[in-house]
Order: sequence, then structure tokens, then C-alpha cells
Amino acid sequence: MAEHAVTEAGAAPAPKQTSGAGANGDADAGASGGGALSRTADIVPGPGGVMTDEVGVVTGELTLRTEYANGQVALRVQYREADEWYAVTGGRAPLADPAGLDAVHAIAVGLLHRPEG
Repeated sequence: MAEHAVTEAGAAPAPKQTSGAGANGDADAGASGGGALSRTADIVPGPGGVMTDEVGVVTGELTLRTEYANGQVALRVQYREADEWYAVTGGRAPLADPAGLDAVHAIAVGLLHRPEG
């Protein structure tokens, strides 16, 4: 996992970024099945946490996974280093080109990673 340096004075540290599998993040055989592309990042959401379909709000140190399969992008979270993944409520949308996965992941991290509240 590589940590990104802070680019603005006083800005919160960036979340740790990892990819789905291997150095280039090609495939992840996780909850979405083999062959799906994914990106992951460790995040700390703000005080409201992240709403999930399965268990409601989750808070604290989380891992966010942005998955692409069959023309759809989906967001999932888990408590850091846990086994269970939860679908982020409203976190699914069509994505015609898998090349957009990195941009969608960066936006999701930017919206959900709020360690300062």
C-alpha cells in the first residue's frame, strides 16, 4: 500500500490506496466474483459514517472498494481488515468504459474520506 503525500498545508492525510490484485489492479476475486476490476482505499468517514444496504451506518476505520463488472460500478465498504463487505447505499451506477474506474474510485474516496469530520 502506498500512502500519498499531503499537497496542501494543513490538509488531512490522504487515504492509503491499493488496487484489486497485483501491482496493476487487474482482477479481484472478492465478493463480486472472479474477473471483476476493483480499486480499494482505507478511509475514515465523517461523523455520519457510510450508509450500507445490509447493516445501516458503518463508522470508524473502513476499507472502500470500487468494483467494475458487466458495465456497472459499485461501491462496497468493510471494517478495516474484516471479512464482510457491505454495499454502499446508492453506490451503484452504469459505467460504459472500465477505464473510468480510477476516476470513479478517486471521487468516491474524496467524498467519503473525512477524517477531520
